Amino acid sequence: MNHDLIIEVEASRFEQDYRQTHPEVTVLDPPDAIQHVHNRQSMLQDVSDLNLSNAYGTVGVPRQLVIKKDRTSIPDAVKTAGLKLPLVAKPLVVDGTAKSHELSLAYDQHSLQILEPPLVLQEFVNHGGVLFKVYIVGEAIKVVRRFSLPDVSKLELSENAGIFRFPRVSCAAASADDADLDPSIAELPPQPLLERLARELRCRLGLRLFNLDMIREHGTQDHFYVIDINYFPGYGKMPEYEHIFTDFLLGLAQKNKFMKCTAKPVEELL
Repeated sequence: MNHDLIIEVEASRFEQDYRQTHPEVTVLDPPDAIQHVHNRQSMLQDVSDLNLSNAYGTVGVPRQLVIKKDRTSIPDAVKTAGLKLPLVAKPLVVDGTAKSHELSLAYDQHSLQILEPPLVLQEFVNHGGVLFKVYIVGEAIKVVRRFSLPDVSKLELSENAGIFRFPRVSCAAASADDADLDPSIAELPPQPLLERLARELRCRLGLRLFNLDMIREHGTQDHFYVIDINYFPGYGKMPEYEHIFTDFLLGLAQKNKFMKCTAKPVEELL
């Protein structure tokens, strides 16, 4: 049994024991489900399996490859997998540190062996330099725009080589909500599409509090990709977070109170 699996099993046992000992306490999200989105190999699998497509658009994930060790094998692994340059490199594990949110953009095969495993290599999708932060709080959805990595043209790809490293992309300081953007880039994803995506992922992930980093493929109107999922993100950056989060907690408390009330014997309710 590997170390990550041991942690998940122990967390699940602790949660079960705690719920039995303290039935009055509401567990917002189970630890094993949270652990699932701390790994970039598994976090996007549910989006990929969903393969969402309806009248409002399609939602997928970029092609990606996991490299756990041996940096010298990366160029051959990329070639075998048929991934196209440029590639975004991200740390495999999201542990809350700034380093786990750092990105690198690789322009050529040879430079790939400079990267440090364990990591995920993701095909870069041109998206107009803007991504959408989709905050999910229970059934509530809020979307904001953030500046992202700029598009890479074929000419730029042919004239550049090496690894370009970026600090944390799409932080609150990179807000694009008030920027003068091309309407085709600035337009938010359709609300019905987001509602369906959020509903499916709440069920599949078993989580209530998370956000999605989502992009629209440049040159398309309705082709979207989820490139990252973050558990319990900085909700202070979300507009109206105080009201949304308060309503969520109050609704959850009322629901649990009703469930406990209906679980009582009939004679206790008379």
